[in-house]
Amino acid sequence: MTTSWSVTRLLRDRNAALYLTGVVVSGFGSSALWLVSGVWVKDLTGSNGLAALCTAALWAPTLVGPALGTLADRVRRKPLLIWTNLGLAALLLPLWTVDSPTGVRLLLTVLFLYGAAGVVEDAASSALVTAAVDPALLGDFNGLRMTAREGMKLVAPLTGAALYTAYGGPSVALLDALTFVLAAGLCALLRVREERPQPATGSRRRQTAEGARLLWSHPELRPLVLAGGTTMCLASLGSSMNYAVVDALGRSPAYTGVMYAVQGVGSVAVGLVSGPALRRLGERRFAAYGIALTAVAVAARAVPYDAVVLACSAAGGLGLPCVLIAAYTAVQREIPSAALGRATATADTLMFTPNVIGLAVGAALVEVVDHRLLLVLLGVALLAPARALAHRRVSNASRTAARSPSDANPA
Repeated sequence: MTTSWSVTRLLRDRNAALYLTGVVVSGFGSSALWLVSGVWVKDLTGSNGLAALCTAALWAPTLVGPALGTLADRVRRKPLLIWTNLGLAALLLPLWTVDSPTGVRLLLTVLFLYGAAGVVEDAASSALVTAAVDPALLGDFNGLRMTAREGMKLVAPLTGAALYTAYGGPSVALLDALTFVLAAGLCALLRVREERPQPATGSRRRQTAEGARLLWSHPELRPLVLAGGTTMCLASLGSSMNYAVVDALGRSPAYTGVMYAVQGVGSVAVGLVSGPALRRLGERRFAAYGIALTAVAVAARAVPYDAVVLACSAAGGLGLPCVLIAAYTAVQREIPSAALGRATATADTLMFTPNVIGLAVGAALVEVVDHRLLLVLLGVALLAPARALAHRRVSNASRTAARSPSDANPA
């Protein structure tokens, strides 16, 4: 089966097409706002630290992902997604009043709540996908969702920057609010039958911990999620060397934008081929090969030539998403629907919290250690999770071979 055939089949699925359109629409607004928020705060206050807090505010709720994900298991997911999108649209409206340094506190508060709502939305969305989309298309769907999100990161920041320059930050907030209203409408069009969730049993703490317990006790999911967290941490350590790499090339700091764009193109490409690759390799080998490619890309950035660095950016864009796509597809396949929201949010926490830690540690290390040595060491270290996944015995249940009614089955 060819990649184009599987993509065409997915896009012909009504629910999948609606879902992906919603990802494109809301992702466009979110990517625009996420870039502009830091610029907005910098212009209002002149503070680099406060501008950096915008990113921190958006990511901070991930730390309590398991607790936020519990909400996605307590109510029906489709209404939750509709109301979350509408709530996010309403949340952004007060930003129209932010026009001086005194409004920065409101902006940061909105960004924090925005990030928290995003955790709930991601958990509910991932759980609803298993009911709304043909299980045979899950691998292809997760890949195309990655393509859609990364594609928006290539075009939305430029649109947001232009809109901000012409009309200011409130106009970008309005754009984002409108995209959430459209996303809510698209979600309302989904045709999905959801059973009313069973009443919660046990203490709230036990309910929250259920996602972590299911991930840790599962022999297929635990190594994938741990490999994802390790990879994200080491890759983010490498990303913190970007400005040192650019300096070694003799380029201005703005050259990092070119690197990010090339990396984004790689991420868009891997999303298109992930479904067929998952069927051929299985989740573990697909993730292992992606991590190995990322390892080579990180280490080779120590070579101070433009062509090499840009090739490494593309290779990193191709390799890094593989473990994330594999982990999410496996979680959707293996975790019972009743706990899928918590499990997805817990997986997010375990895989993305190390990303923040890696950026912070890398920022400190690059000041005292030669970046070329660090990049080589990080590349070698990344081979460890790749090797661990590649050498584990792959059970029949984790393969995506043609044992299902359709050869398009990613499970």
